[in-house]
Amino acid sequence: MSDREIISTFKYVSRMRPEFMLSELTDYLKEEATVDQAYQTLKPLFFDLGVDAVAEGKDFKIVRAASRKQMELSKDEIKKNEFFFNSPGVSRKMERLIEKYIEKKTSKNWDDPIVLEKMRKSVRHQKKSYWKEGSARNISYEKGYDVLGYLAYQFPVYFVQFQYLLYDMAKEGLLKERMKILDIGSGPGTIPLAIIDMYNRLDDRKAEIHSIELFEENVEAYNFLAQQYAAIQSNVTIEEPIRADLSKIDVESLPDNIDLMVFSNVLNEIRELSLEQKAELVKRMSDKLSPDGSIIIIEPADKNNSTEMRRLTIMLKRLGIKIYSPCTFIWSGECTLETCWSFEEKQDITATRLMVKMAECDEPYRYINVDIKYSYAILRKDKLAKQSFITPSNSKFARMSKMDTHSKKRINVMCSLMSGDLGDEKYHLYRICDGTSKKAVYAVLPSHNFTEDNEIITKAKYGSILRISNVLVKYNEANDSYNLLIGKGTIIESDAPSENEEE
Repeated sequence: MSDREIISTFKYVSRMRPEFMLSELTDYLKEEATVDQAYQTLKPLFFDLGVDAVAEGKDFKIVRAASRKQMELSKDEIKKNEFFFNSPGVSRKMERLIEKYIEKKTSKNWDDPIVLEKMRKSVRHQKKSYWKEGSARNISYEKGYDVLGYLAYQFPVYFVQFQYLLYDMAKEGLLKERMKILDIGSGPGTIPLAIIDMYNRLDDRKAEIHSIELFEENVEAYNFLAQQYAAIQSNVTIEEPIRADLSKIDVESLPDNIDLMVFSNVLNEIRELSLEQKAELVKRMSDKLSPDGSIIIIEPADKNNSTEMRRLTIMLKRLGIKIYSPCTFIWSGECTLETCWSFEEKQDITATRLMVKMAECDEPYRYINVDIKYSYAILRKDKLAKQSFITPSNSKFARMSKMDTHSKKRINVMCSLMSGDLGDEKYHLYRICDGTSKKAVYAVLPSHNFTEDNEIITKAKYGSILRISNVLVKYNEANDSYNLLIGKGTIIESDAPSENEEE
């Protein structure tokens, strides 16, 4: 029996009947085929064919699935997620699963002093390598304790961090009722585990997760953690990771019709490729996106990685992949700023039990990692953008590319808020941009100038558009940038809800 005949017959039957047993397929086949043979042939196609296969003994019930329409969150789903983000952290089930994996790998209790000290050593080594540049920067997860150290230190933040982004995408209508997701450079399964965790707060939404990972130790951890955590959320299917070196990936071997492609803290670690080659890689992989699919790139918030990621997204924009957010090209022009340092900050997470135990030493600060800061970009092949406002050419707002002609003058600007507060109690400092900047531009709000008309900048969300009227331009020679000094007569307006308002 050929696979082609099984597939062709299955497509015919599934179109005619909304529900049937897989064993019934044999009634339509010219030659005999076992249920197991049919299942193994059809399993990779179920999601794209719009069906679910539910095991019933040695057979499978085939049920026509819900369409891949846009996800709309219910009030109850929003309530559950807002409750989680009020005090974000790793669930106790996830904590215990990681502890069990440590015990499995070491044959000792997860809090054994020797185990903890080896993990501390791994964390110190990874942090030391992380801050190196060029060929000296070698971040690897080839050894068991490298993975355990990652799970103890980096994982909790990345686990919650992605849920912030995924939840925002759900609220903005970028997710579907049924999602096919590809996680690139999955490590021990951080992104799939984050997806499972958020889907536990959703009602009857489906996700099929594919992943790419090179290192055996990571794949072992992935299979242990993701498969077991997915068992508590039956609507999420975890596929076996594709073993591949991302710098040499065969794009044709990847699944088609991907709804969400994730590059989380991975592109910065590929030393073999130049920035231009990374852009070409992402462009080639974008061929596997569904027409309305999204790519999300996430990198650490430090200056080097954040700046390089912005350069990468501009390269991708030139290659035809549009930036959905957080950048807004208000003047519909081309960004030429080479040193854009922009990142988002969120509420600190609660330290895990493992993290707290690791910190029981002479230098506890080395092993506590709870603050969430990250740089990200969401990209698409269609023309959809989070902020579609374009300033009219006859507008009374000044372009940031013309700041040199406005020095020491009062002007009006339309811009996106591209950072949290970078200043202190006396001077609040915010990175702003309109997509034309040649030099970095900051909005400066001295505390003594606070008024009801200008304080909205302290509450506005990252990426939101602000209209700032009557602001003084000052050139900052030390940093080769421009400061827009907000005075008591400055008026700031925003159409977007603030961080403290309900959406």
